[in-house]
Amino acid sequence: MIRFSGRFRSALIIGGQGIRARKTRTLLSMVSLFLGVMAVVVVQVGAETAKNARLADLELHMGKDGTRQSYLPGNADTIQISQDTLKGRKDAVAVSATQAIIGEPGVSPVNPGGGPFDQPGGGQYVGPGGGDMYCDSRGHCQPIGPADDAPAVPVPGKAIELSLYALTGDIRQFRPFRPVSGQWLDFASDPSLSPRIVINREAAKGFTRHQVPAEMRVEGATADPTPRIIGVIDDGNPQPTAYLRADELQNWMPRASNNGDYGVGLQVMLAPTAGDLEQLLRIRLTASGIPAEQIYFETIQARKDIAKELALLRWIFLGMAGLVLLIGVAGILNVGLATVGERVEEFALRRAVGTSRSLLAGIVLAETLLTGLLTAAAAIGLSALALTAISALFGDREPLLQDLVFPWQAGVAGVIAGLIAGLLGGLIPAIRAARIPIATVMRA
Repeated sequence: MIRFSGRFRSALIIGGQGIRARKTRTLLSMVSLFLGVMAVVVVQVGAETAKNARLADLELHMGKDGTRQSYLPGNADTIQISQDTLKGRKDAVAVSATQAIIGEPGVSPVNPGGGPFDQPGGGQYVGPGGGDMYCDSRGHCQPIGPADDAPAVPVPGKAIELSLYALTGDIRQFRPFRPVSGQWLDFASDPSLSPRIVINREAAKGFTRHQVPAEMRVEGATADPTPRIIGVIDDGNPQPTAYLRADELQNWMPRASNNGDYGVGLQVMLAPTAGDLEQLLRIRLTASGIPAEQIYFETIQARKDIAKELALLRWIFLGMAGLVLLIGVAGILNVGLATVGERVEEFALRRAVGTSRSLLAGIVLAETLLTGLLTAAAAIGLSALALTAISALFGDREPLLQDLVFPWQAGVAGVIAGLIAGLLGGLIPAIRAARIPIATVMRA
């Protein structure tokens, strides 16, 4: 082991001296290899950045992997049973969806259909006071056209339509919303007659642009409550959305009116450890007359599925980068063969004074490996600087580019690519150097 360590150290020292003595050829080798290593690093940076952005938004939309969820018909029985069963449980939440309009009564909202505010035109007005929608048991909804004698659609006014989600508990344990300002819903306090709502960034954009009265219209409500906006979150949803406590909405919604005319009905999300609660909910829903085949729980595995797709794309682009890297390997190979041809007498003389063949091969490999490491360091450094510059210049325009951090996986991939290229490019020159006969020095 000590003997091998000494040979390794000698090979590194002599290889480093060879790089210093032949700076021009070393630079040419680095130039030919730089693009290949840079391609590997850039692919890894892009893959990690896309993965983090995609998975972060995925958890906001779909929920964390392992969460048990079910979509139930949004009628009065399922909503009441689910809310009663999940009341006080911190490992589960029921979400009922509907549409709401905040603003002047009897007018059409500025974003008909609850669409984004930057979307030109807007969709058909089907919110409270407008047309109707039909939703099946799986949550697929579509507008129902008005009859010939139906009243005209209200005139446009100062009002905003948004999706309204009533929660029985803190949903952030399943969908980790990012706080923007204000505070989240407090489920420990008594319900208020003035519903406290938390809106997403798209809804906040609408309330910033349009000054509307604090009056909320919900289909089936006995009166129009006065909402209080207490916070803003980023839920990754491009549609204006608001979240409120289910019991505060129930203050204004008689049980018979809670029929789920809008949205996807009722969504139930359970922690993986809440198996007893899932069985209890099944029993109560079945006893209320809901067919057992309509009560289906599934485990969220979106992160796992998306990770497989991203990994496949990464390997495809790494394969393309590998082709570019092979060009750099060919460049190192050509330079290495030319260098060995010029140093035949030197290597023969070293063999004559007792240098082993393995040490000669190690000297040549040390030069190419050091060249690969230097190239990898240059490619990683330039990529890190470019990533920082891109984040600083374009982060304000594109949220995806904000606060970008150079991933350590890209640095590791660059170092590995440099070492592999140095090994492949220096292997044949090293074998040729080790086979130089001692008699060559006598001929010289």
